[in-house]
Amino acid sequence: MSLAIYDDVWDLDLAVCPCDQHFLDWIAARDLRGARIFHFGTGNHHLVGIRSAEDGRGNAVLGITASPREHESYVRLVIERPEIGRRYKVLFGDIYQLEPRLLPELDVATLFHLGEFWSEKNAAYGAMTDRELALSLLEKLVPGGWLLFYTGSFAYDRAAAIADRLEAEGRLLPAGNFATLRLCRKPG
Repeated sequence: MSLAIYDDVWDLDLAVCPCDQHFLDWIAARDLRGARIFHFGTGNHHLVGIRSAEDGRGNAVLGITASPREHESYVRLVIERPEIGRRYKVLFGDIYQLEPRLLPELDVATLFHLGEFWSEKNAAYGAMTDRELALSLLEKLVPGGWLLFYTGSFAYDRAAAIADRLEAEGRLLPAGNFATLRLCRKPG
């Protein structure tokens, strides 16, 4: 048994997957400042982290990738541009093994790729399910914090079912849409 990894990289292709750009557009439209952001799926482009470090809003991004090569590109990025590393950190690992006690309080969490990567391989070593992952991040959100989903994901039906159930249980509040993003808020 070995760790479930993404043995590829995701380069920026806005025609196929615009969620990171739409997220940045949402941040700009809200003029979100000083936020603690958790970002699921950094991509080899690291767009969210780089732009957040450069835009002057003071947001801090903690990303996670299961791609060894995406993590290696992050390491090269912060060696070459150390100013980016101040507000952008990337964990390597299976997000379904994320230990919530190690996470800070969050203002925003993106679950753009929820449902895309879980398999029986994850279950073999006791990893969380998609619902458990969503609940663990929801618990880290401050009252009124944002949980965002990508409606263009090939697994959005699974993510939407989880979001719908959390809304029905009163754990999430619907907060509309922005471009391809479904916006939800933690009550409070």
